Amino acid sequence: MAAKVRSIAERNASETPPRSSRPGSVTTADSVAFAAVTAEPSSIHLEPSQPIAPDVLLPGDPGRAMALAQQLLAKPLMSNHSRGLWGYSGETREGMPLTIQSTGMGGPSAAIVLHELAELGVRRAIRVGTCAALEGSLELGELVVAEAALPGDGVSRALGQQGPVEPDPALHSSLERAAACRPVLIASTDLFHEYDEAPREGWIRAGAAVVEMECAPLFTLGRRLGVALACALIVSDVFAGAERVRIEPEALGRSVQRMGAAAAAALAF
Repeated sequence: MAAKVRSIAERNASETPPRSSRPGSVTTADSVAFAAVTAEPSSIHLEPSQPIAPDVLLPGDPGRAMALAQQLLAKPLMSNHSRGLWGYSGETREGMPLTIQSTGMGGPSAAIVLHELAELGVRRAIRVGTCAALEGSLELGELVVAEAALPGDGVSRALGQQGPVEPDPALHSSLERAAACRPVLIASTDLFHEYDEAPREGWIRAGAAVVEMECAPLFTLGRRLGVALACALIVSDVFAGAERVRIEPEALGRSVQRMGAAAAAALAF
């Protein structure tokens, strides 16, 4: 199925020029709805073959980007496959332009993607990912939104962020309303696998409810770039003592659908 979807998207991308590049077809609506993609896009790692919308969802997983594109876009077209960072552009069934671009794993990769999307005209972005619970009351499959992020990652520190970094207030408010779930303090780290319990204990003492890898660097960089950021996460892992318990794939898929619908609704407010 994945190969079939990719081949269709790539064929459409190669056979059909973007609306904004067809001679005589550029309209005011086109220029407002989509950021222009030139023959030589001003990005190094992303190579967009379709127009990039000003509103973007940012999953880490390329496969999740494809699944969200199939769910949310009426006619998804692959906009990027460079570096294995699959991206898709199109319109939602309500007619809203939307791009879904995977970031890969961790802050450095996410920072590169966000920087280049900003150069391509992106103005609002919502990270849609997974996290591990630090708080015992959270359950597998539960949806949370980030009210702030503790910068335990290298990208945030390299950008000078010392304390918790907050999302864009307006976008966060829209996401919280659309998701109808609790806002939590999250911790961002560079390590997925745990080699020492001390960091987890420190995050818990600081009040963090979950831990993940991309939120703080995206929030921090978004402020510099003038891109409004918010973050929604599915609890995919919980800790039973020292043991990590992972959500089942089918349950994760259902939860991701809920998260994607909420994030798209937040951008539509």
